[in-house]
Amino acid sequence: MANNPEFDYEAFRDTIGTVDEEGKRNWIYPKKPKGRFHNKRIIVSIVLLTLLFLGPFLRWNGEPMFLFNFLERKFIVFGVVFWPQDFHLFAFAMLSFMVFVVLFTVIFGRLWCGWACPQTIFMEMVFRKIEYWIEGDRAKQQKLNRSPWNKDKIVKKGAKWLIFYAISFLIANTLMAYLVGIDELSKLVTHAPAENWGKFVGVVVFSWIFFFIFAWFREQACIVVCPYGRLQSVMLGKDSLVVAYDFIRGEKRERVRKNKEREGGDCIDCSLCVQVCPTGIDIRNGTQMECVNCTACIDVCDDVMDKVGFERGLIRYASYNGISEKKPFKITARIIAYSIVLVGMLSVLTYSLASRSDVETTLLRTPGVLFQKTDDGKISNLYNFQVVNKTSNSFPVEFRLVEPEGEIQLIGTPPDVKPRDISKGACLIKISRENLDGSKTSITVEVWSGDKRLDVIKTNFMGPIN
Repeated sequence: MANNPEFDYEAFRDTIGTVDEEGKRNWIYPKKPKGRFHNKRIIVSIVLLTLLFLGPFLRWNGEPMFLFNFLERKFIVFGVVFWPQDFHLFAFAMLSFMVFVVLFTVIFGRLWCGWACPQTIFMEMVFRKIEYWIEGDRAKQQKLNRSPWNKDKIVKKGAKWLIFYAISFLIANTLMAYLVGIDELSKLVTHAPAENWGKFVGVVVFSWIFFFIFAWFREQACIVVCPYGRLQSVMLGKDSLVVAYDFIRGEKRERVRKNKEREGGDCIDCSLCVQVCPTGIDIRNGTQMECVNCTACIDVCDDVMDKVGFERGLIRYASYNGISEKKPFKITARIIAYSIVLVGMLSVLTYSLASRSDVETTLLRTPGVLFQKTDDGKISNLYNFQVVNKTSNSFPVEFRLVEPEGEIQLIGTPPDVKPRDISKGACLIKISRENLDGSKTSITVEVWSGDKRLDVIKTNFMGPIN
């Protein structure tokens, strides 16, 4: 590629920077980044980390801002409570999010990975910062790892790992707060582990998982585990904006030498863009699966260009067509199509959320129980009901049989539904035989609280064959 301005798109795909020729782990020691983009990423990271750690404490309309309680199947997003009965809304929201991810990637490439992904933010803006502070920059880290286990190495490695685990423990507790709520987490912190044994074990396990990821697994999470890098190959186009090397301007590469006139391109082949890369790639090979668009190579290249007196932007945010054909970014038919689909899905989701009922009732015949004939000649069926209250208010409910004519007899006391709770019970529905359509009759039941109708249910009533 050094003698040809055209890309060989396949050669660099034969290897990855984190594995050597023998198939062993090639440990990455990225050079400490600095520059205008890195400074902006620091600000974005501080904002996002602040929101992440404050999230469990924030409340909206008396509810937690976010809660993802998979055990109790209760989810809260921006103060809105979602129950298992709202699963179709959750699934549709996830589909809408996936379409948004595709559209975002088609336009901006892996901007999410470099600027907002929790893995990147914690790895590059928290754990590596601590590593630079304790062990030094790239060369000092390499020297320390090659040195024998002396006092200096033990102190530095021990201090680093201790801080790494403390932060991992904090992250695990934050995750637990999102799963069970800050109130339950407070009980875990203030009570003995034996009183909340399951949650305590969960925090410990998550702490070690995070420690393993950020202390050893590191960039492998992006390269090996995360599917986004592989999916981007089908989402990116030649008009997508990515971190790109201007091969037209940079080739052929030639080092700067005193008293010698340059004949090559602007790339001086200093390899600093490779040294600063947290995934160990050479951005000059083109867009690669391992690239997370962290912009570290942009900053270091701009710094080099300033020192040698060349124009900045040899590595920059650009599209392939923008570099090879000098074409400005344009809205393609693909972008328009994805946008239409996304707007349509978001419109449907917004309407569904706005029209969502605050009370949802399920009324089902009790399994394995046949219909009965009462003393007054009516046919009765036994039903189990479940009333989900999605509001923060409590209220009594009653059931009214609308069609066909009949009566509903509750078994036990009338249900009084508590806030954000589920009320369960059983009832008998009695209908005269002449009002039945045969062995299976469709019936309509309304749920009322005072003079307000809360829900309408349609179910089936079983009777004798005429």
